[in-house]
Amino acid sequence: VPYLAESGGDSVQVGGSLRLSCIGTGTSGSAYSTADAYSMGWFRQGADLEREWVACIASDGTKRYADSVKGRFTISKDDEKNTLYLEMNNLKPEDTRLYRCAVDVLGPPLDCSFKEAYNYWGQGTQVTVST
Repeated sequence: VPYLAESGGDSVQVGGSLRLSCIGTGTSGSAYSTADAYSMGWFRQGADLEREWVACIASDGTKRYADSVKGRFTISKDDEKNTLYLEMNNLKPEDTRLYRCAVDVLGPPLDCSFKEAYNYWGQGTQVTVST
């Protein structure tokens, strides 16, 4: 069972940049590795608690982005560090949300933009963008 911990959220001004990290560790005596995950993704949620898809890495390694962040955000992972990243540039006030990472370690893999594709979630890190 992986435990996911996000970090890197902060309060920044419009146009600023942040890099979010999601470190995964195994629990209950089980091992976890990003290299073994089918899909990995970032979602964000606001006060209504609805999870909006941001970006993901599909089981075949394809990287996908929501239209609202395409060209500004970059998703990546480091298997040696068991860490998923989200590089965020040119931040806008509408990017203000709680950002959560998620992984699918059970499969079979679904469309990585679907929240139903994921089995485990982190608690999130807050990003606030102000004018």
